[in-house]
Amino acid sequence: MTWWCTGIRWSGGSPAIGWYGEGRGERTSPLAYGRPLAFAARGERHCLGVWRAGKRTACPTARAVPGRTGSAQCPECARLDRSFSVAADTNAADPRTYRVYLAWFGPGMVKVGITAEERGAARLLEQGAVTWTWLGRGPLMATRRTEELLRAALGVPDRIAYARKRAVRDRLPPAAERAGEVAELHARAAALPGWPDSLERLGCEVTDHAGAFGLAGLPIATRVVTELVPGGTVAGLLAGAAGPDLHFADGLVVDTRLLAGWELTAPAADGAGRGSRSGPGTDVPVAEIAPAGPAAEQDGLF
Repeated sequence: MTWWCTGIRWSGGSPAIGWYGEGRGERTSPLAYGRPLAFAARGERHCLGVWRAGKRTACPTARAVPGRTGSAQCPECARLDRSFSVAADTNAADPRTYRVYLAWFGPGMVKVGITAEERGAARLLEQGAVTWTWLGRGPLMATRRTEELLRAALGVPDRIAYARKRAVRDRLPPAAERAGEVAELHARAAALPGWPDSLERLGCEVTDHAGAFGLAGLPIATRVVTELVPGGTVAGLLAGAAGPDLHFADGLVVDTRLLAGWELTAPAADGAGRGSRSGPGTDVPVAEIAPAGPAAEQDGLF
């Protein structure tokens, strides 16, 4: 029985690697900072099918997917996934309660978003939000209108690229400064007119994920894996994790979205593999991470 990697999973504020075995369901392997982590890719990367309502439906053709894409889905499964999705605005009738949040990722990088209330802070951990607070709660369309209100009135971006987040993650301002900025932005957002009547506003209660991510003493990120290849290995000391990213002590970063769809095994004893050499024990294609420049000034809230 093959267990296919499904990427990182955040549960109870801690990271784990997820696995899927057809006919056997899902399982996870907890990750621990300061411990060695090594794996090798075997065979081809395959489509993971569609995850919906807490259940995965396998891809009927088990199609291979490219190694460099961030999604382990074939085009057909991706279309099916988006056909009934809150994120894609194709599931407006979702009856669940949603929450609006304000998330801070680094200087000049703040966004607003929504998540199902039942998921708690999982969405913030998955996105790599270092500091955040809730803004309100209510029906899906009320939270969506609030999100759009803040975007239109305050210039919020649709998303913040993971490359930008990881470039500043190892050199963030102190926790008190982060919390102060989030609290100030919460107050400015709350002062805007036009919030939907059906949305319950929530007071500012700032949460910081630096501990969960292991950001204290995080090494400067210098290289990022661009893809896995059959027989290629990654090995090192796990220093931290944030969003989908694994940070190793030698400055290597692995975006676990690239692991999804692979069968991962223990590396060969001789460490042999294929790709571009990136450091002791690692043999996969990588790219250099450019040093972060000065923080960009934001117009308005965002």
